[in-house]
Amino acid sequence: MPSGDLINVNPNALNSTVEFLTAMITPALLISATGSLVLSTSTRLGRVVDRVRELEKRLNEMITTENKDSIPLYEKRLEVTVNLLDKVTSRARILQGALSAFYYGLCFFILTSVTIAAAGLFNIYRWMPIPIGIIGILFLFYGSFLMLRETRMATATIKAEMDFTWSLAKTLAPKEIVSKYTLVEGKLERTKP
Repeated sequence: MPSGDLINVNPNALNSTVEFLTAMITPALLISATGSLVLSTSTRLGRVVDRVRELEKRLNEMITTENKDSIPLYEKRLEVTVNLLDKVTSRARILQGALSAFYYGLCFFILTSVTIAAAGLFNIYRWMPIPIGIIGILFLFYGSFLMLRETRMATATIKAEMDFTWSLAKTLAPKEIVSKYTLVEGKLERTKP
């Protein structure tokens, strides 16, 4: 091989190869990011399903108890438990929708990679990866929107449970202990002596 061949590389072929590799990297990054969202959403869904089961068990115990008068704030407890069960059930459904959206996005990003490879190898339908990638991005956006909704619901659920816990503490704890604390704008603060 003459040494001149190493120096005289066709720049168009090199540019084409770099463009092809660059195009292949973008869907790979989106696939990785979507995989992280799938994993975290699956974990959240598992925790919410466990919470639904726990609340259902608590509700069942409350309903089937013989001596309802022995349970402090029975009516309020029952109401809060049903309300929480409603909220976490809705959260589970939203998380299922988000998980589905992320999986659809993942499929479209993989299909984008395949169409980029096909377009690069056969030099046909070079426009095809763009709309497929956009569809994947739209699924990712929709799943993220659902996750925002679920996060707001999670915050409302925690607030409702903490408010009930505080009202239970105010009712059952000795007055000298409860008087040391006040609830200010949803935050429990110790009063100064």
